[in-house]
Amino acid sequence: VQLVESGGGLVQAGGSLRLSCAASGVTFDDYAMGWFRQAPGKEREGVSCISSRSGSIDSMKGRFTISSDVRKHTVYLQMNSLKPEDTAVYYCAARLGKYCPSDPQYDHWGQGTQVTVSS
Repeated sequence: VQLVESGGGLVQAGGSLRLSCAASGVTFDDYAMGWFRQAPGKEREGVSCISSRSGSIDSMKGRFTISSDVRKHTVYLQMNSLKPEDTAVYYCAARLGKYCPSDPQYDHWGQGTQVTVSS
């Protein structure tokens, strides 16, 4: 399994970014795919999850949307109305199972992509 994130960068507050996670070695029907983030000095936190039985689950109050493209083997995280507190390294993760898990114990992780939101 290999997960490769891209799409991070520097954006002004109020702007948007779309992160991509190119996934190989997983089938979206059998794996839950999640996005996490970790800011300096803070614990890693879950952002979104998508799976075949759970659908999409977002925890950013509608500002972020997770989606997947089966043909491209890619999971996306559309981030709108970005705030400086969204600054973090964003990670893609995969976990075997058809439901989004309630715990952050995923099987596979990408290397992360940096998102920086300036005020």
